[in-house]
Amino acid sequence: MRIARWESGGAVGEGFVVGDRVMPFHDGETVAGILAGGLDAARAAFARIDRSGGTALADVRLLAPLVPASVRDFVAFEEHVEGVSAGVEGKSFVAPEWYEAPTFYFTNPHTILGPGDTLRPPVTERLDFELELAVVVGGEPGANLDPEAAASRIFGYTIMNDWSARDLQGREMKVRLGPAKGKDFGTSLGPWIVTADELEPFLDADGFLAVRAEVRVNGELIGEDLVSNMGWPFPELVAYASRNSRVVAGDVLGSGTVGNGGCLGELWGRNGGLVPPPLGEGDEVRMTVEGIGELVGLVGESVPAPQPTVARPRPRVRHRG
Repeated sequence: MRIARWESGGAVGEGFVVGDRVMPFHDGETVAGILAGGLDAARAAFARIDRSGGTALADVRLLAPLVPASVRDFVAFEEHVEGVSAGVEGKSFVAPEWYEAPTFYFTNPHTILGPGDTLRPPVTERLDFELELAVVVGGEPGANLDPEAAASRIFGYTIMNDWSARDLQGREMKVRLGPAKGKDFGTSLGPWIVTADELEPFLDADGFLAVRAEVRVNGELIGEDLVSNMGWPFPELVAYASRNSRVVAGDVLGSGTVGNGGCLGELWGRNGGLVPPPLGEGDEVRMTVEGIGELVGLVGESVPAPQPTVARPRPRVRHRG
C-alpha cells in the first residue's frame, strides 16, 4: 500500500495511491489516525476505499506524506562518515564510538517539504543534499524496545532528503553541538509512505533492506548505493531511538546518508575540493529508491536572515551588587 497526502482545489486530501489515482480514506480518516492504528488499520482502510472514485495522480499536488511527530536522523553508513570526515578534518576517519551504537540527531519537524517543493535555503556557499531512506513509526508507543518489538513498529518507508548548509554546519559543530542551523531550514519527505510489507521481499538474510538508492542533480547521476550497506538494520535503529525514551506513531527515523556519493560533502572530502559544485538556485535534485519511487526537490532563492549577535564578555561575578 502507498499512503499519501495531496492538495487539490485548495483542499488537502489523505488516502491511498492506487495505480495512477489517489483515493481518499473512508469517512474522514487521516494519515495520523492510520499510523496510530498500525498496519492493521491501514489494511482495514484500504478494504473500504471506493475504487470507482478517486482523482488522477497527475491532477493533484502531492504533499509530504505525513506531519511528523518528530524527526530523528541517524548516521548509519560508514562510507559516508569516511568521506565527510576527509572534507572536514583533512583525513578520512571514523571514530571508534561510531561502531559502538547508532548515533542520531533531532531535526526540525516544522520545516518539512513535500515532493516537488522548492527549498528556500539560508545564505550559504555550500548547499548540499543527503539521500536517505526513512522509516515511519506506527502503532502503539514503545519504550526500551528490543529489535523484534521495534520491527513491529515500522509502519512503512519514505524517501528523505536532509538538505544541508555545510559551511553553517561546520562552524556550529566546532562548538561540539549540532548540527543545528546547518540543517534547520528544510527536510523533504515523499513521495508517499510505502507500507513495510511491500518491502519485505528486499530484506536480506541478515535483516538489512537491500534496495537500490540513486540521486541525480540536473539529470546527472551523482551517487548510488544499496541501503543494505548501513551498519545497523532499521529495527535496531528504532530500538535504539526508544532506549530510555519513547517512539510514537508519526515519528520519522532517517537512515543517514547513503555512501558512494549520497551527498556532495562526501565527494568533496574524497576529491579534495568542491567537486561536484555546491547546489545553487535552479538546481533539481532527484532521488530514487527502489520499491518506493522518486522524490524531487528544487533549489530556490536563498533567504537572508538577521545577523546573529556575538557573545559579550561577562565579569563572572557570583553575587549581585
